[in-house]
Amino acid sequence: MLGHIDYLNLLPFYQFLKKKNIKIKKGVPSTINTMFEKGNIDAAFISSVKSKNKKCFDVGIIADKKVKTVLVCPGKGIDSESATSNVLAKILNIKGKVVIGDKAFKEKNCIDLAQEWHKKYNLPFVFARFCVNRNYKKYEKLINKFTQKKQKIPYLTLKKYANKLGISYKEAKEYLDTIIYYKIGWREKKSLNLFLRKSNELIRNRKTSRN
Repeated sequence: MLGHIDYLNLLPFYQFLKKKNIKIKKGVPSTINTMFEKGNIDAAFISSVKSKNKKCFDVGIIADKKVKTVLVCPGKGIDSESATSNVLAKILNIKGKVVIGDKAFKEKNCIDLAQEWHKKYNLPFVFARFCVNRNYKKYEKLINKFTQKKQKIPYLTLKKYANKLGISYKEAKEYLDTIIYYKIGWREKKSLNLFLRKSNELIRNRKTSRN
């Protein structure tokens, strides 16, 4: 059983799994993280901050320069659906209300966290990684097939999804075609290692301040 984050950024993966009749359990990132930790699912894209020391492939949910769906908006609070983005906002020291996923398309006057990360480090940002609990070879084959060629999403499928989000077909297509990508190369690895190092520093500093 695969865990699946039901956001637009993974619609190509969902279409791919559908064609192969693979069973999935849907959920927001925080729910998928918990299911993965408990071993209730074989594999999933899990939040980068939770992927340390897990068996993961060089495949993730990535954006370079901007992401549009991971924001800090006017207000206060974390996003309960998120893990990585809440930490990222703290690392970048950006105050406000963290908003992630499809609902972020409706937000205005917000700061794009991938954009801020790129401004500071000139690197893309890896929001999630594809990791496995078991059947490593099986999922290695599956995820490699997914990344080998661009997944075609039928026009009506994407239009329906875009309508549900209150955005145009064009905006949804541009988001998938020009913003979100999945292959982790050397720049993405460098960025991921930097983020994990800084998240560890954040945890250490919190512990020190409590003592």
